[in-house]
Amino acid sequence: MMEYLYTLTMKVRDYECDLQGIVNNANYQHYTEHTRHEFLRTRGVSFADLHARGIDAVVARMQLQFKCPLRSGDSFESCLALRKEGIKYVFVQDIYRVPDRKPVFKSTVETVCLVNGRLAPCQELDDIFFPEEKGGE
Repeated sequence: MMEYLYTLTMKVRDYECDLQGIVNNANYQHYTEHTRHEFLRTRGVSFADLHARGIDAVVARMQLQFKCPLRSGDSFESCLALRKEGIKYVFVQDIYRVPDRKPVFKSTVETVCLVNGRLAPCQELDDIFFPEEKGGE
């Protein structure tokens, strides 16, 4: 099983469901985005604060797999793992229904960093995401 860095528990709201009574596919991307932002908060920084300083982490690519639909009122866990590949931060984000831990959604989200509007490596994000490696090798 994947070793996750962060897990956020949420609940499906009525308005997130479509006519079929299941969560509309676009909402899973909202769930994963919210999870990434909350993960940042646990590291003592907000997405808005980074932007105000000219640091913008932006999604470059996503791979999505829909496994089992969520329905209104379902509780779920949005789980996040993270690795770095070159200048990309690769988030592995999976959603599981609670309480049975049934896999609902699996995704890989590749982000890159714009510093003052230009694609660039970002030591500050490296230090936030990988504090155990802070200060170099």
